[in-house]
Amino acid sequence: MNNKKSIKFYVALWLAKLSCKVLKLLKRNATSFPGDLAIRICPNFLGILEKPETIIGVTGTNGKTTVSNMINDILTENGYDLVNNKYGSNIDRGITTTLINAANLRGQTKKKLAVLEIDERSANKVYPYLTPKYLICTNIFRDSLMRNGHTEFIADVLDKYIPKETIMVENADDLICSHIAENNKKIYFGIDKLDTDTKDFENKTRDIIVCPKCYSKLEYDYVRYHHIGKAHCPNCDYKTPDADYLATKLDLDNMKMTVKTPTGEEIYTLITNNIINIYNILAVIALLKEFGLSYEQINTSLAKLKIVETRFSDETYNGIRIVTHLAKGMNPIACSRAFDYTRKEPGNKAAIVIVDDLHEEKFGSENTSWQYDTDYEFLNDASIKQVIVAGPRYLDSKVRLLMAGVPNEKIVCKKDEIEATRGLNLDNIDSVFILHDLYSIEETKNIKNTVKQLIDEKGNK
Repeated sequence: MNNKKSIKFYVALWLAKLSCKVLKLLKRNATSFPGDLAIRICPNFLGILEKPETIIGVTGTNGKTTVSNMINDILTENGYDLVNNKYGSNIDRGITTTLINAANLRGQTKKKLAVLEIDERSANKVYPYLTPKYLICTNIFRDSLMRNGHTEFIADVLDKYIPKETIMVENADDLICSHIAENNKKIYFGIDKLDTDTKDFENKTRDIIVCPKCYSKLEYDYVRYHHIGKAHCPNCDYKTPDADYLATKLDLDNMKMTVKTPTGEEIYTLITNNIINIYNILAVIALLKEFGLSYEQINTSLAKLKIVETRFSDETYNGIRIVTHLAKGMNPIACSRAFDYTRKEPGNKAAIVIVDDLHEEKFGSENTSWQYDTDYEFLNDASIKQVIVAGPRYLDSKVRLLMAGVPNEKIVCKKDEIEATRGLNLDNIDSVFILHDLYSIEETKNIKNTVKQLIDEKGNK
């Protein structure tokens, strides 16, 4: 590959930079178009463009945005000057745009450090051109069929393209994730056995059942959810690896976590009680300790953070708790985790479920099989008094709820999300959970405002 700067490269760079300025003047998000323009003009543009000397990457099915934003915020608070794609696309075009913004007109980078969220499906378009020093893999689960196919396909893509020099920071409790890039240097994070772990599989989906080396059926010492837990093959050496950073105690009453590290035990502040985000926090701790930050630097900054509001928010409004929780439509694992979290929270609840891509009618898939991989049964809980479903596939969602045993009288089902929300019954309700898709952020804000209006109306009666 010829990485010499050519006239074509400079034309691509200058036009991309100009497009950034024009789009911002037009109050448009200049997150992917400049990079797309540069790549179209100069296909190996990302390879030629000078990159920061240290790149921290974050990939995986769920949690990329949360983890990369937390790393960015902690490093920034501790005085590091870096570039990131916090507000941009995580595929090759968005990453290229991010690095263009960090470069001068000669294509030389102005930053020494980058924190990049990298879509796992884009590995073949990103890693040939840049080499992360560290790459976190949060987890590997089944995702949208039309985009990601299946977990073996994604794992193979990552295995093929992740650079051999990259230090992997992987979830030890995820058998698929923890064996990606097998020959790279590895740092593992995980959570020790919890009182809530079982020997039984409660979820409908499990993405690894047999040993990939000898095809024997895997044996689990304990199950946390889906294929997360501790397992081994009875006939070969394939197993859950030992964690270098192991959460040995979760004190959710005091929101503290004890972590066994290579240098001793440390107690960290928890900013969430959600197990998915506790894994995300562990990933951040492991990465930043390896990067060189001290316990004091990490924990002091961590205590000030919040999970990205578009992913999770929690507030009490006139005595009623309102929670918004990203459920990532067409992703059965993310939806199941959100449903499970809802049923396990205290008090009587109403759940508003908006997990269809609201742009699906124009651009999306007719495939609804993911609904049957999702644990809608978790919404069939005595503490959940009402389930409201809306969106393009609202009738499919209702069928799935009925199949899960949710009584018909508990279900409100309308296509329009605001009209559906107006069917909310707040009698004897302590909490309202809004479980929403990745592409429904504005709609979620409108739903939340509608819920507040209904709470006000109830209070004025």
